[in-house]
Amino acid sequence: MAERHDYHHISSAVVTVLPGWATSVMAAIANMDGTEIPAHQDHRIVVILEGAGARELGDRLTNIAALDGVVSANLVFEHIEKEEVVET
Repeated sequence: MAERHDYHHISSAVVTVLPGWATSVMAAIANMDGTEIPAHQDHRIVVILEGAGARELGDRLTNIAALDGVVSANLVFEHIEKEEVVET
């Protein structure tokens, strides 16, 4: 039997928005699965992203960057947790 490990990725990002856009951008981010907004101030929004892989989080960050009113969305931190061992 081979052992396979599952991983859980947790990342944080800072999203910078145009003046007056924070509320609508935060609402759009809040509607995305696996996202949380723990803090925001003026035109900066801190976003926590969680998911099964780096590609998933990267795609979500790209979607955030493409929202109307977003100037930039930059990954700040990434952590990978090894989940339980699954025997196959």
